[in-house]
Amino acid sequence: MSNYELMVIFTPVLSEEDYKAAQKKFVDLVKDNGGEVSHENPWGLKSLAYPIQKKTTGMYLVLEYTAPSDFNEKLKIQLNRDENVLRYMFTKLDKHAVAYNTRKKGNYEAEPKPVEA
Repeated sequence: MSNYELMVIFTPVLSEEDYKAAQKKFVDLVKDNGGEVSHENPWGLKSLAYPIQKKTTGMYLVLEYTAPSDFNEKLKIQLNRDENVLRYMFTKLDKHAVAYNTRKKGNYEAEPKPVEA
């Protein structure tokens, strides 16, 4: 099992409920195929660097997950079939990226340390 990061850009015309349903669909797909989602980060509506299908904004979602290597092909098929997905990108995370992401999440969730003068 390897660690992966998936970034998906959904069409901006989705309602909040549809966006959450699409988000849940891909999280459930990972879990149903023996994977485990370690972090789910919905970015919401953001501007695109260039128009995609005549749209200048998109709803972003970033998932970090652990799954068998053959699972990504199944996920790719589902992403290609979903008409609400504008773009997606898989990234295989090495051990340093996983450690960095864990440390980064830990720093945001931890209490700020007092600074001595």
